[in-house]
Amino acid sequence: MSVSIVASRYAKSLIELAREQNVLEAVYEDMKLFKDTVDNNRGLMLALKSPVVRHEKKLGILKSIFEARVNPVTYAIFTIITKKNREAILDSIADEFLIAYNNLQGIQKATVTTTTPLNEELRKQFTDIVASATGKTVELEEKLDESLIGGYLLRVNDRQVDASLRSRLNELKLQLVK
Repeated sequence: MSVSIVASRYAKSLIELAREQNVLEAVYEDMKLFKDTVDNNRGLMLALKSPVVRHEKKLGILKSIFEARVNPVTYAIFTIITKKNREAILDSIADEFLIAYNNLQGIQKATVTTTTPLNEELRKQFTDIVASATGKTVELEEKLDESLIGGYLLRVNDRQVDASLRSRLNELKLQLVK
């Protein structure tokens, strides 16, 4: 079975358990904390994925980092996943949980990449574009990339709108080469 399917099942179970225990928001914050921690600490994820490190040691690492910082429901899931020898996919479970939570709350994440920071008017225009296309509340992430030269790159899930000068120049270059 693929990692994404297994991670999705664990994430859905965790959402159901968190809703049942009325701690959904706390578990959501815990999963964001976990994701930020493993994203900023490559060694932690390497240790969790390592077949050489014993499962008891991995649980000890998770306990020392997270037990005092997360909700007991979240820590219980970490324990269960480690005992089932699935700690290598904890990051995927966190990703799937965040996606499922956003779907449950009607939130659509979008990323806009531009060469300069957005002003309030442009930010509202991008938010309105995504909201009208998806019918959901938009959470807009802004990135800067000067290699675009101008224009923007808007990414929503697996769809992308590339209205950058760089892509237009590349298209023109390809036409001229023909």
